[in-house]
Amino acid sequence: MQVAQQLQDRRGTSLHHDEHWNSMSAEQKMALYNLHRFGYRLLFVRHLPSGPLAIIAQQNQLSTIDSHGNVNHNPRIRLRDQ
Repeated sequence: MQVAQQLQDRRGTSLHHDEHWNSMSAEQKMALYNLHRFGYRLLFVRHLPSGPLAIIAQQNQLSTIDSHGNVNHNPRIRLRDQ
């Protein structure tokens, strides 16, 4: 995906999908597993003081999963442009 590629380019070193997956809580993994059948995919995980925040996407629609597994389909986030 282009958005994920842009983020990887900014980091200098790209993290492998497994590294993002392993940094998620069990609740986040279950939520994403349930959403996967609808076409959602993991883009990356941000580490916040409140815990990991998974950024997921279905086509061009962004959603988040907090550390407790709660899904927000209308998050107030913006990804930086390249």
